[in-house]
Amino acid sequence: MKICFATNNKNKLEEVQQMLPPHFELVSLEEIGCTEELREDQNTLEGNSRQKAEYVYKTFGVPCFADDTGLEVEAINGEPGVLSARYAGNERNNEANMALLLSKLDGQSNRKAQFRTVITFITPSEDIQFEGVVKGEIIKEKAGDRGFGYDPLFIPEGYSETFAQMSMNVKNEISHRARAFNQLVKYLSSKKS
Repeated sequence: MKICFATNNKNKLEEVQQMLPPHFELVSLEEIGCTEELREDQNTLEGNSRQKAEYVYKTFGVPCFADDTGLEVEAINGEPGVLSARYAGNERNNEANMALLLSKLDGQSNRKAQFRTVITFITPSEDIQFEGVVKGEIIKEKAGDRGFGYDPLFIPEGYSETFAQMSMNVKNEISHRARAFNQLVKYLSSKKS
């Protein structure tokens, strides 16, 4: 089955391609001719995910899934949340985003956080969402050089390394995106007949 992953983020595409069973053909936005930046102007992860998937499906006619992910930090009322990629400004600067987060958590003893991913899958007959959550904590300074986004600051529950210190194989087994994507794959596999 050919499906489009509605992203221009090569890191996400690489993560998902490693998890995809061989009977699914994953195509990128570029491969279907979509070169524009997809809008994300909703106020929830669910809304942004649906907005992107609907646009790609309606415009290009390809079954599609889109995700939106946010880091939700308990001590600062769930920030950065839906604004995770643009926390420190519209230029989507990971270093600036991490610096802002650390400054807001300065002096806080509660470092509990969670990454949450919402995936929307749209075909001619379906519009369904899947959610993946991984709980953990924010450390006081960056550790590791793998991954992207807030990975150098986040240690998942039950582990002693940040996402940025883990191999991609380990991260793919436990990450929020993996958990949401595994639900999508299980759903798609159950429909294959």
